[in-house]
Amino acid sequence: MTFFFVCTLTGNLVIPPEFIDEVLSRVDIVEIIEPRVALKKTGQNYTGLCPFHSEKTPSFSVSQEKQFYYCFGCQVSGNALKFLLEFERMEFIAAVEMLAAKVGLEVPKSDVKETTETSRRRKTIFEILNQASNHYREELRSHPSREIAISYLKNRGLSGEIARDFALGYAPPGWDNLYSKLANSNFERDLLIESGMVIDNKEEGKTYDRFRERIMFPIRDLRGRTIAFGGRIIGDGKPKYLNSPETPVFHKGRELYGLYEARRRNTKLIRVLVVEGYMDVLALAQFGIGYSVATLGTATSKDHIDRLFRLVPQIVFCFDGDGAGRSAAWKALVEVLAAMSDGRSVKFLFVPDGEDPDSLIRKEGKDKFELRLERATSLDRFFFSHLELDLDMDSIEGKASLSKLAMPLLGSIPEGVFKQLMIDALAGKTGLEASRLIQVAGNIPKPPGSAHASTRGIAKSAPAATGRGLAEAALSMLVKQPELSQEFDESEYERLLQNPENSLLAEVALVVQRKELLSPGLLLSHFREKPGFQVLRKFIDHEQLLDVSELREEYRGTITTLLNRFETQLKQELIKQLVSKPLAELNADERQLIKDNRRSKSQS
Repeated sequence: MTFFFVCTLTGNLVIPPEFIDEVLSRVDIVEIIEPRVALKKTGQNYTGLCPFHSEKTPSFSVSQEKQFYYCFGCQVSGNALKFLLEFERMEFIAAVEMLAAKVGLEVPKSDVKETTETSRRRKTIFEILNQASNHYREELRSHPSREIAISYLKNRGLSGEIARDFALGYAPPGWDNLYSKLANSNFERDLLIESGMVIDNKEEGKTYDRFRERIMFPIRDLRGRTIAFGGRIIGDGKPKYLNSPETPVFHKGRELYGLYEARRRNTKLIRVLVVEGYMDVLALAQFGIGYSVATLGTATSKDHIDRLFRLVPQIVFCFDGDGAGRSAAWKALVEVLAAMSDGRSVKFLFVPDGEDPDSLIRKEGKDKFELRLERATSLDRFFFSHLELDLDMDSIEGKASLSKLAMPLLGSIPEGVFKQLMIDALAGKTGLEASRLIQVAGNIPKPPGSAHASTRGIAKSAPAATGRGLAEAALSMLVKQPELSQEFDESEYERLLQNPENSLLAEVALVVQRKELLSPGLLLSHFREKPGFQVLRKFIDHEQLLDVSELREEYRGTITTLLNRFETQLKQELIKQLVSKPLAELNADERQLIKDNRRSKSQS
């Protein structure tokens, strides 16, 4: 259910409901809840201890598919927005702004009357598009010229079941078939124009259907609502494919054909195959590859990638193996780098010359096609092979050029293991240490056409083995599951407190123990007015890749390592003091300590 609140700052402004719908369609509820509640994947959903009442057995369930949470114990339920309002006690405007910022949107505010009218008009556009879809399907069943369309679909090898599942239709010859049937008033005429289904040619004084003599492919959003159409000409006319224009309910740079159907056909999606055409999606689905989608005549965008990664951990891009296909694949790779957080995977499948996914699946069948998917080119392999294409990697100049091209692109990858491994791989190819590559990255300009290339993040990508990196890792786990603080005594945290790199971690652990702040919300509330609040907030929003069952062991190992390093540091400082003294002033234990240290150095 959409929330509709008047903005209390002015008394006459509201956030448009359709904007809230858009935000909620883009945000992933698991990403919002998991940093605040320890969740564990159980089947299709996530479960954890309910944050709204005390319990020992998890009854709180979060559905990523439905973007909804529900507690079987206390019956609370809602979406991501409601969770922030009730768990964080956030103001409505602040909660919407937070979610909008997370998906890269700016919150608009409109007059109450204007917003109500806009919302009503969007609803009627959805209704008129649904009527259009029903009309085209009926024409495919009963129009006198339907055999032309049916023969085309049969010749393309499509079954009646696929035509039904994807709601295929037919726009017969004629200039005003749809217009005459649905435009029973000026209001409906205007809706047909605004929805893109009808063209109003003011110069010629004519109003006529956009789609004629075409197979019609309804484009549906994740709720199953028809938001636009694609039309494939029957015969040799131009253009071969025609899409709806941009409308209040359709933005082709964000939508993917077949995504709604893919989610319906798979109870648990684990990967999505991105292809280039409607017919590819249909043929693949007919042969059992029911997880493909197509972009709508546009290059793969950041919105496409973000939407897919909220649903699946792996994306496979499918392109022709020729120069144009590889160029399109490279553009997709550059776009996807900024989304490559740990745990995500991207591959590139290049089909043989003269083939497309439609023809290939019919020739080889499902098993062989899926074998191709398993053997598809990994992101790192395509990344380096593309950059090395015109370089002499046996020369110093070639290695220097590779570094210059690669490092700015690697800078757009989020901090984490994947980024570090990519830098390590570059280090192996150039013969330079990873730390040296990072050091010089700030002086390397961006390569042309690199939309996300940035060296700002690269400079921070020092190897994660530092004490500060370990302390941050432990703190990230602790803010998500504060009860982990009980794994060590106060005395051990007080030892860590002596090292500035560990001070915030130790302070948080001690406060959690002493004040029993055993939920992320209580922890953040305590630190809200304190200097470390923004750091803790950052870690709350970080994705936790470990399963909740693995956190305890990982936390214990990390704190133990920090304690051991601190002991080693103290020991080294003591040895420095001892070696500066005359030997005669040292006791037997102190002499042995120096001797052991020298032996250790000689062995290493």
